[in-house]
Amino acid sequence: MPLFTHIVIGTNDPAKAAGFYDAALGALGLEGEQRGPLRFYRRDGNAFVVGPPRDGEPATFANGGTISFFAETKAQVDAFHAGGCANGGTCEGPPGRRPTAPNNAYGAYLRDPDGNKICSFTFEPD
Repeated sequence: MPLFTHIVIGTNDPAKAAGFYDAALGALGLEGEQRGPLRFYRRDGNAFVVGPPRDGEPATFANGGTISFFAETKAQVDAFHAGGCANGGTCEGPPGRRPTAPNNAYGAYLRDPDGNKICSFTFEPD
């Protein structure tokens, strides 16, 4: 049974967010699907969704919140980071081994154009 059904984060610029997430998550094999104002990325019954807040207020990011995406390889993590940085994101931690992560996992961190913190990790051995 999956842990989540979906995760939704807000954006103030849906077009810019779509470009960022299409590049970063596309490197992980996820393809965006536009449904009204929302952009969906799906795998195995789970969804990650980006769109304007339903209440009409400005989107804000979570201080201390991070959403992590699974990657099969280190090359995918590298492409995730490069794609995100090239499409309006900022580096929050370059690709590399994380000694404090389980099994010394390989990961990278980004901030999306709205300030949300995301990362991608793989447990691929060296």
